[in-house]
Amino acid sequence: MAETLYDWAVAWGKSKIHVEADSHSDEISLQVRELLDAMDLASVLFAPGDVPVYFSKAAQNLGIIRDQKIVGEELLALIRVVRRTKIAQSGRVEVPLGPIGQGTRLLSVNVTPFGDQGLLLGLFRDESEAARIDAVRRDFVANISHELKTPIGALSILSEAVLEASSSPDDVARFARRMQIEAKRLSDLVQEIINLSRLQDADPLLDALVVDVDEMIASAMHQAQFSAETREIELVRGPLINASVDGDKKQLVMAIHNLLENAINYSSNKTKVTINTSVVNGILEISVIDQGIGIEDKDTERIFERFYRVDPARSRETGGTGLGLSIVKHVALNHGGTVSVWSSLGVGSTFNIKLPVRENANKIEEAK
Repeated sequence: MAETLYDWAVAWGKSKIHVEADSHSDEISLQVRELLDAMDLASVLFAPGDVPVYFSKAAQNLGIIRDQKIVGEELLALIRVVRRTKIAQSGRVEVPLGPIGQGTRLLSVNVTPFGDQGLLLGLFRDESEAARIDAVRRDFVANISHELKTPIGALSILSEAVLEASSSPDDVARFARRMQIEAKRLSDLVQEIINLSRLQDADPLLDALVVDVDEMIASAMHQAQFSAETREIELVRGPLINASVDGDKKQLVMAIHNLLENAINYSSNKTKVTINTSVVNGILEISVIDQGIGIEDKDTERIFERFYRVDPARSRETGGTGLGLSIVKHVALNHGGTVSVWSSLGVGSTFNIKLPVRENANKIEEAK
């Protein structure tokens, strides 16, 4: 669609553009301005001398023009090639986000001669977000490959050890138990990857059901009970509330369960993990509070990233996949909420999920 509109605009401009030169300030006809403003792409008209004589608001927002000058050496070089050859050029260029700092914005650009007055038309599309998503996808694939190699490699080594220890039943049993642990870790990782993939593909609010908050919390606590008992950790439920949210019950229970498991894994034996709920100004807040080792400030900023681990050695010991908190973040965002963390070293951590409570109790069928 954009390319068709672009071609049409160029053809139209070559036959219809009118320019009234007045010193350095060229007046572009109202028709041309309306055309460029109506386009989805950011647009700039460059006069001889590479002076921008007209630019859309979108172009200004992208930072292509600053103080009436073209921003970015790559873009300026492309414009000069078109002016010299009189042949349209396309490509990708980076322009700085601001006058200071190293941040850049990636733009796809199409520059072509426009009309008979030496004008050039530049059309721009912001590719920064697409490039970021592509980079995240590549990193995700690389991280998955790395994470899968660890348990797979361990299983391979352990299977060889079992074969070599076939004459020693005790050694075989010991290696077999270790193989079970690595197999479970591999299974958990694959399941977490599947869960995260589903979260990214689905919008839980499109087919939302009514989810009772107390039931949701009870389900998550029930799932975490075995882990807590193994560590002699007491799960404490705060006062019940009469509230509901719209969404996917399985996703919400999974998020709360992940927070509980995380609290259990990073707490000392014979401590408490408390879960409280409250509603203030139409916002549900779910707090999971532990008495664990705490998190450093530098880690709290990244703790919800995929495969980020505060303590890799402890994660291996507990069987953590590095995806649990990332899943929590996706669930919260998908339900129109937020997730945050407060922590103090040696004191513990508090994870908070905030979700909008349900306004109309008769709107959607209640989730079972």
